[in-house]
Amino acid sequence: MIDYKLHIPGPVNVSDETYQAMSTPVMGHRSQDFVALYQSCQPNLKKLFQTEDPVFLSTSSAWGVMEGSIRNLTKKKVLCCMCGAFSDKWLDVSRRSGKEADGLQVDWGRNIDPGELRNQLSSGQYDVVTLVHNETSCGMMNPLLEIMEVLRDFPEVISVIDTVSSFSVVPIPKDDWGIDVILTGSQKALAMPPGLALLSVSERAFARAEQVEGRGYYFDFLEFRKNHEKGMTPSTPVIPLIHALNHTLDKIFKEGVEERHQRHSDLNGMVHAWVESKGFELLPEKQFASKSLSCVKNNLEIDLAGFVDTLRREKKISIDGGYGKMKGKTFRISNMGDESTDTMAHLLGQMDEILPRFMAS
Repeated sequence: MIDYKLHIPGPVNVSDETYQAMSTPVMGHRSQDFVALYQSCQPNLKKLFQTEDPVFLSTSSAWGVMEGSIRNLTKKKVLCCMCGAFSDKWLDVSRRSGKEADGLQVDWGRNIDPGELRNQLSSGQYDVVTLVHNETSCGMMNPLLEIMEVLRDFPEVISVIDTVSSFSVVPIPKDDWGIDVILTGSQKALAMPPGLALLSVSERAFARAEQVEGRGYYFDFLEFRKNHEKGMTPSTPVIPLIHALNHTLDKIFKEGVEERHQRHSDLNGMVHAWVESKGFELLPEKQFASKSLSCVKNNLEIDLAGFVDTLRREKKISIDGGYGKMKGKTFRISNMGDESTDTMAHLLGQMDEILPRFMAS
């Protein structure tokens, strides 16, 4: 039995109301009841994605549609923008999918430089670019608008943007910025259990998919579109999570999208102020720091494993002690989802109580 509060980068806490929405009885996924459920999500989804394109629901993690995007869109070669664990992984996924791929690699915590991206694309080798907008492994948010401005000059290059941990945290106007494929998952800022991916695909991307063989079936964009037009999904959907999604969308628009963005920014600022007050440092440059979570350097060389473990055992709060090669060198604190000033103040207060035990004397 889990008896602690999650402040890890995902999954995040799920409210009792969201769980209650999931308890709605299921129906046949080829029934008119399901069509009504599916279609009821679409207006709010399109508003939240800021798009006139369809929004698809995939019973998978976001990685499913990330791999699917590569299979649907690549005729020549993929350029993977690599700045952390998850963006780095996209290069391996692309090659395992049988596609030629290169990496535009920077150190973890650094942002992708739009000018360097322009230099790489000027070679004419690439027809797909992948980018993780908000890299949770290092708490860095890429300058997406500036990157999309570069991509406008390369109309043959299709953009695939992972917004798994930034969607609904900051504004991402898909159509205005010209994003071809934008994808996210249920378990981060949407504050739902894992298991549902959401994606929106442009007409340019559909046109590319029509030219690509070997798209597979489960993540075939054309299958998604064909079923979407009937108010359905290609394969059996995770119906309880779609009920939860409908509930979550209603909650987001009741709060107000701009207000939600501001709340995440304010809570993120609380953590940054705590970091500075204790003498810690953020891993990324402040201007590129994530609004969803904070990745904090262990520059004070505390017993990080002990601190994280004690916080969980004694205070019933779970934060992350670093991901991959950053383990032990950083810790990560999430402020996304349903968090509030009160819940973040409680977290920081509980951390304050135990931190002195782990500071060097």
